Amino acid sequence: MKYWIYLLLALLQWSCSEATKKQEVVENTKPNIVFILVDDLGKEWISSYGAEDISTPNIDALAKSGIKFDNVYSMPQCTPTRVTLLTGQYPFRHGWVNHWDVPRWGGGAHFDETMNPALVREMKKAGYKTCIAGKWQIDDFRVEPDALTKVGFDEYCMWTGYESGIAASANRYQDPYVFTSTGSQTYEGKFGPDIFRDFITRFINKHKASPMFIYYPMVLTHPPLVNTPDEVAETKLGKHKAMVNYTDKITGQIVQTLEDAGIRDNTIIVWTTDNGTSGGIVGSYKGRKINGAKSKTTEQGICEPFIVSWPKLVKPNQVSDALIDFTDILPTFIDIAGGSLPKANALGNPVTIDGRSFKNILLNNEQTSNRQWILGMGGGNNARLTENGVENQYAFRDRVLRNKQYKLYIGTDRKPEKFFYLKNDPYEEEDILLELNTPERKANFEQLAAVVNTFPDKDFDPKYVPNLSQPWDVEITVESQVWKK
Repeated sequence: MKYWIYLLLALLQWSCSEATKKQEVVENTKPNIVFILVDDLGKEWISSYGAEDISTPNIDALAKSGIKFDNVYSMPQCTPTRVTLLTGQYPFRHGWVNHWDVPRWGGGAHFDETMNPALVREMKKAGYKTCIAGKWQIDDFRVEPDALTKVGFDEYCMWTGYESGIAASANRYQDPYVFTSTGSQTYEGKFGPDIFRDFITRFINKHKASPMFIYYPMVLTHPPLVNTPDEVAETKLGKHKAMVNYTDKITGQIVQTLEDAGIRDNTIIVWTTDNGTSGGIVGSYKGRKINGAKSKTTEQGICEPFIVSWPKLVKPNQVSDALIDFTDILPTFIDIAGGSLPKANALGNPVTIDGRSFKNILLNNEQTSNRQWILGMGGGNNARLTENGVENQYAFRDRVLRNKQYKLYIGTDRKPEKFFYLKNDPYEEEDILLELNTPERKANFEQLAAVVNTFPDKDFDPKYVPNLSQPWDVEITVESQVWKK
C-alpha cells in the first residue's frame, strides 16, 4: 500500500512540475500567436472533422499536430462573431447582436475602440508586434483611415469591404480592392487571398525575432463563389470546393513560412471559422447531406471547427470535447501573452469580460474548460438605423445555450423554445422540451434555463460615438425593411 501511495505522490509531483515548467516557458519566451479565421465554413468541409466531399490535408495535418476541438461556439454571423472575439464579450453586452456591414450601410456606425475592450490593443501592451490581413468590415476606412492603428495593429493589408458608391470595392478575389497604409486601390490581375498571404509572409520574416500576434481573417470562402488560380469550375459547388482547396493550400503555406523562419516550434496557430457555410451549399458529412447553416443557431451554424497547434508545449493527436466559445479567445490570448484582462475601456469606464481562459487545456492536457455552458446568438438581421444610431429591434434577442450533452433554445420572450439531447441527437431532430421525464433531462434543463436569469433584462445596442454623415450614406435595407438615416 505504501508503494502505491508513494507512486501516486511521485506522479502528482511530476505532473505539477511539468505544468510549472510549461508555465515558465510561456512566461519566458512569449510565444507567437497566429489566429486564422476562415469566412463562412462549417465542419462539413474539413475532412479531419468528417467531411466526405473534399480533402483538406494541410488543415488535417495542423489538427494532428495539436488539439482538434469539437465543442466550440462562434456566433452565426460575421459582425457578432468578429466583435465578440475582439472584446471577449457576448453580443448582448457589446451590442452587435446583428450583422452590420459598416462600409456598405454606413450611418455613422463603427467599432469604437475607445468604448469597447480591444484584444489587439492588449496584445500590443504585452509586447507583441501586431498585424492583420484580410477582412475587417466593422469600420469604413474612408471615414477612419487610422481605424486599425487605433485598435492596436502595427501593420495591415485589408480588403476594404463593400464601400457604398465604389463598385470596385466589391472585389475581394479577382482584381481585389485593398487598403494598406498607402490607401485603397485595385490590384489588377491579382488574386486577393494571395495578396493577404504574401503580406503575412513578409510580416513573419520581418519580425521573427520579436513576439508576434497575427490576426488573419481570410476573405475565403465567403461568396461570391469564384474560380481560384489553381482550379476552374463550372458549377457553384465546384467553385466552393476550389475555394476550400485554396484555403487549405494557404494554411499549409503559412505553416511552412513559420517553419522556414525557424519559429514554428514556439508559435501557436489557432485555426477556426466565423460561422457555418453559406446556405445552399450542401456537403457530405459523416454519412449525411448537410446544408450550409450560416445565420442559424443550429449546430451546423455555430459549432465550428477549432484547431490549436503549438509544437513546443501542446501534445499532438488530441481531440477535446471541452466547452469553449468565442468570448474565450481574448482572455486566453492575453493569458498566454502574460498580459492582464482589461478592467476599463480607454475612457476609464469599467468593462466586463465574459470569456474565460482555456490555457489550462493547452498546457496541462485537461479535458474540461472553466465553463459549464457556452452561448451563441445573433442569427438573422434585426437591426435598424435611427437618429440614435444602430439599434436592435428586439429588447432580448433569441439565443442558444449548451453544455456537453444538452442544448436549449431561448426566445425573444426569455422563455425556453426547444431542448435537444445532442449526445444522441447531434442534428437536433427530436425536441424533448415537453419530455423532461428523467432526472438527467430535468437537471440539465434547469441548469441551462437558470443561466438566462443572469443575462441583462435588455440587450445593449452597439456602443460607439457616431461618425459624421458622409455623401455616400444611403438608405439602409435590412431584412427587406428600409430605414433612412
